[in-house]
Amino acid sequence: MRAPSADLEVGDTVELAIEKAVYRGRGLGRLAGRVVFVPRSYPGDRVRARVAEVHAGYAEAQLLEVVERAAARRPAPCPQGPGCPGCTYQEVTYPEQLRLKEAVLRESLARAGAGWDGPITVHGSPERGWRVRATLHIAAAERGPLRIGFRREGSHRILDFGGCQQLSEPMNGVVPQLREALGRRRGLAARLRAIDLLESPDGSQRVAALATTLRPAEAPQLAGIAGQVPGLTGFGVLCHPQRMQWLHGSPQVEARVAGLVLRAHVASFFQANRFLLEPLVATVTELVPAADGRILDLFSGVGLFSLPLAARHGGEVTAVEHGGTAAEDARENARRNRLEGIHVMAEDVATALAAVKAEPGERVVLDPPRTGAGPAVVDAVAARSPQAVVYVSCDPPTLGRDLARFAAAGYRPDAVHLFDLFPDTFHLEAVARLRR
Repeated sequence: MRAPSADLEVGDTVELAIEKAVYRGRGLGRLAGRVVFVPRSYPGDRVRARVAEVHAGYAEAQLLEVVERAAARRPAPCPQGPGCPGCTYQEVTYPEQLRLKEAVLRESLARAGAGWDGPITVHGSPERGWRVRATLHIAAAERGPLRIGFRREGSHRILDFGGCQQLSEPMNGVVPQLREALGRRRGLAARLRAIDLLESPDGSQRVAALATTLRPAEAPQLAGIAGQVPGLTGFGVLCHPQRMQWLHGSPQVEARVAGLVLRAHVASFFQANRFLLEPLVATVTELVPAADGRILDLFSGVGLFSLPLAARHGGEVTAVEHGGTAAEDARENARRNRLEGIHVMAEDVATALAAVKAEPGERVVLDPPRTGAGPAVVDAVAARSPQAVVYVSCDPPTLGRDLARFAAAGYRPDAVHLFDLFPDTFHLEAVARLRR
């Protein structure tokens, strides 16, 4: 055991108390004045860990043993066990998960100088069966059945799927049926890569898209797979290079949100938590103030916010979405719900902002990917002098970075919400409204 006063080196075994949680499912402890990050450790733990990396001012370590357990610890409820990378918070009670996530979000905003020290409204979720979309990887075994599942934490090795508490029971049932059906095509096993699954929030529709290295002309030989998996309402094959061949049923599922019916293609982005769709949409639409100007919905996906905003506020809503299938879904969703004030632009957000002239009373909704809106988009939005910006984020560090840049332009939060769209994981969704 390395003495506390000594410099840390890779391979050292250390013992330390965990003080707080930090983003990406790690606990923070200190040793000889140096911060040490330990994955899957929680405030109140005392742990033994092996140093894996040493940097100026901090070190990364691998958990070896929990010497003293935090009061909020519990047995992991997931059948996959700790090797699965998804549920890094499953070993603490759900109320503690929400407390940790709020603390992580608050610290991320404070460290970035985002200008918020007020209350954060927290929206929890049921822990089981919340996920409507998932990606499973495929490996061809030399002997035995085809291996389908999630990758082991810190590895490319695939864990055999034994059920996932994030998925519904029907989704859990589809996976072994797919494994059995695909396993009978031994000649194709080495050319199968992954499966994207999408389920409608009400559980009535399930779609699978199989990623392969097959050429489009070879895909039809898999057409019989859907008939061997009774739970599927749609099945397709993604061929090389990046071309989808649809073989059975529809590639879309439907969701009822805010009194509207939205379709989503299996290749389109759609929020993953079936239980928090309504509260998330209601909060975003309520935070957008009433005004006469246009609403810009940037990174709009299939229109999850655009359509309810148009229905609630009326007037013009311009939805900007670069993804082709999502933009097509958004247009069809506007048509089916008879919302004539929505204009969908299948463009890069920066290009669309340059093309669309700013209007007085304009309001902006931002729902960027994990990388955040980024400096160029933040500057372009702020330069339009919108009445308000509602920022939806799935990554606290990039949210903090972008809010700090908005603050430099005079926009600061006046409301912050945390939605636990990803129970038992370290991920969280935040919504912040910004005004001058």
